[in-house]
Amino acid sequence: MRLPKLASLLIPTMLATLPLPATAQIFWQSPPVAGLPLMPGDPGMGIMLPGATVAEERANWAWQMRAGLNVAKLQCKFDASLLTSDSYDGIYLNHAVEMAEAYETLRKYFVRTNKAARAAQGALDKYGTKTYSAFSTVTSQYGFCQTASRIGKKALFAPRGGFTIFTVERLRELRNSLIPGGEQYFRRTRVDFVAANLDDACWDRRGRYIMRCGFIY
Repeated sequence: MRLPKLASLLIPTMLATLPLPATAQIFWQSPPVAGLPLMPGDPGMGIMLPGATVAEERANWAWQMRAGLNVAKLQCKFDASLLTSDSYDGIYLNHAVEMAEAYETLRKYFVRTNKAARAAQGALDKYGTKTYSAFSTVTSQYGFCQTASRIGKKALFAPRGGFTIFTVERLRELRNSLIPGGEQYFRRTRVDFVAANLDDACWDRRGRYIMRCGFIY
């Protein structure tokens, strides 16, 4: 009668040892995307804020970095080893105060540059939508996710109050990763094969090819 008890003990152990589905991983060497630190008035760094002060511009950069890492949290879940979700959650907790200050600076910018309160809120909402949309990618997803993973892990260890400085140093790299690029380790070389036209009119009586028929590539 001890057999049922023995089975009840063995079954959970056997289930625990069953193989689990493997998590997808990227085997991909991205193109080089490192870039120089940002400078005031740097073009091509996402949404530009006309007439912004230096503080407002730095808040814009910090918010863009936050948005980019947030997009990576949602878009890069196909490879859990990238840790983009965990990294973003840790970054948000560690730098919550600085991010809130950046948002408030941006809010005041749109209040300053729009006469009506409703217009200011609408402009702020559009800014947020465009900022997030700018990091959405399909053709360069692998490169973006790998880059966001590296940057996110480094941002975790940025000291509190230093997220904006970190952004100045790494935002260009994150944005460069949105440019489509191919695998860098296994480079493919295109080989063109030349073929003759097999039409009977392109061959003389001696079986020689008539050159005016040209070639097929």
